[in-house]
Amino acid sequence: MSEQRVAVFEIKNYMVIWRQLEEREFAGVAARIRGLVRCNGVGAEDEDSYRLDVYFLAPDSDVPDPQVDIANRRGAIFMSIGDIHAFVDILRNEKPIFGHLRDDYPQWTSVTTSNEPVGTGDEDHRSGD
Repeated sequence: MSEQRVAVFEIKNYMVIWRQLEEREFAGVAARIRGLVRCNGVGAEDEDSYRLDVYFLAPDSDVPDPQVDIANRRGAIFMSIGDIHAFVDILRNEKPIFGHLRDDYPQWTSVTTSNEPVGTGDEDHRSGD
């Protein structure tokens, strides 16, 4: 049996954590963390629990490489603190949302929407007019 290199899960819930400043090391790189969005979900091909932590870093922080641990169904990616609002907006307003853990290409670890028809806008969020 070959080793699993990619895991896809549907994000079912998330938690936003703001920090004044946390300094933490990831694979020898010191990150200056201002915020964290923890995305939890269920595997697309199994019923296992998965987690992707999206760390939002201070402007003066070094940026670690993505961290992927397929065996434990965990991952972490790192973005600028300036991106946190757009990221949370997508989690609040799109469905379904998927996390992709990529051990084969960690830099491709990501959060995605599904294919959506062009021009759908916010009609799914309007009240019943």
